Amino acid sequence: MQRTLAHAGITLGLVVCALASVASAAPNKKAALDRLATQYHQLRQFNGTLLVANEKGILLEKAYGSANLEWQVPHTLDTKFRVGSVTKMFTAMVILQLVAEGKLDLDAPVSRYLPDYRKDTGARVTLTHLLNHTSGIPSFTSHPDYQSKIARTPHTIAELVRLYGSGDLAFEPGSKYAYNNSGYAMLGAIIETVTGKSYAQAVQERILAPLGMKDSGYDVTATVLPKRASGYVVMPTGYLNAPYIDMSVPNAAGSLYSTVRDLYRWDRALYTDKLLPEPLEQRMFTPGLGNYGFGWRVKPFRLDDGKTQVATQSHGGDINGFSSFLVRVPETKEFVIILDNTSRGDKIQDLALGLLSILHDVTPREPRPGIGEVVLERLAKEPISKVVAMYRDLKANKSTKYDFSPGQLNTIGYILLRDKRLAEAIEIFKLNVEAHPQDANAYDSLGEAWLVSGDDAQALANYRRSLELDPDNRNAADAIQRLEQAAKQTP
Repeated sequence: MQRTLAHAGITLGLVVCALASVASAAPNKKAALDRLATQYHQLRQFNGTLLVANEKGILLEKAYGSANLEWQVPHTLDTKFRVGSVTKMFTAMVILQLVAEGKLDLDAPVSRYLPDYRKDTGARVTLTHLLNHTSGIPSFTSHPDYQSKIARTPHTIAELVRLYGSGDLAFEPGSKYAYNNSGYAMLGAIIETVTGKSYAQAVQERILAPLGMKDSGYDVTATVLPKRASGYVVMPTGYLNAPYIDMSVPNAAGSLYSTVRDLYRWDRALYTDKLLPEPLEQRMFTPGLGNYGFGWRVKPFRLDDGKTQVATQSHGGDINGFSSFLVRVPETKEFVIILDNTSRGDKIQDLALGLLSILHDVTPREPRPGIGEVVLERLAKEPISKVVAMYRDLKANKSTKYDFSPGQLNTIGYILLRDKRLAEAIEIFKLNVEAHPQDANAYDSLGEAWLVSGDDAQALANYRRSLELDPDNRNAADAIQRLEQAAKQTP
């Protein structure tokens, strides 16, 4: 009997210890999550709000940095951010709701719902092709005039489709994946045609209001929206106000705003049938070409130990001055949402992966300072030849200390171009090609620098290499066409 009691006492002690361990795990995990986010913030690689949750609820919900840098207004948990292409998952949801109601057919041609759309293309492209980016329709954000003209000019959704969504197909619908904003603008036009309401009204009535997402909506540039963050672009030298964009342009492809808590409500609703019957929700999360479902990327994420994989559903968004990224793990109901107002789409996915790693007891990779800042600082003091030598030395001997990703030198090259330091810009772009010989954008940027310098032959060679590495690079394809036509006209 005494042995039994002793054994029971030991067992009870183990249970108590285990419960104490569970109780202490959550605060420890919260501290680790906060510590990682703070590290990113201190390196200017994240400025905004985030929320991390699991099946038990929210583990961390916190704001970092300023919503307005001019006035040093701090972010709060109800700061509103433009979420860019995260909008696409809401567009896809409305389309599928209309399918559930028998008002749309996923396999029907676009021409059934947009009778004024060009007939040859409209008869071949289906709603499914639009939803999973396999339509072959040119994307308006790849148009050469997108940033300088299109993005700054108000458009109705019908105008967007007519002017920028009606080009010749780049490939046979369904045969290839190519991310496409024109396709989602067309889905928005279909929603308006079928419902008789604006896209903004449809999303509000069908998703935002039922879920109590009171701090979310369609962003209108002219509206005075309380607690809306200002958008910025981070540079090695500091911050710049983001270029203007008229929010009628991204439309159903990227015009919504939201908060971390509202997006948490959205995540939790997807575990119910409140918005959509289960079979259609499964269709939404079924990956097609490019691991893309309907408004969601569906693929496993490898955590920071390089071994552990988790099945995820995710999407990011980038729009002038703002970046967003959310990822959910359905099996464990884990959810990470990060909203940023300093254009750090190049870093917040790394942060999200680190946060997910912590949830799975994997030590996260710590963020590293960008080599671009070091290069720019040295360029103010030393000739380009010495700076290039320094970069090569650091990359060879201290590759783990700095972030050597292609975007680092690319940003510096464009700063030099902007400042009319053309010779230095070309050397930096050449260095980037040397360091990243398989990066299509590195060649594209070098091609642009040669073009500015007047060396069409060098420009053409680099644009051609860029297109070889990335056949979907519309900018390179257009540049090649212009250069080849100009060469034919030269006597």
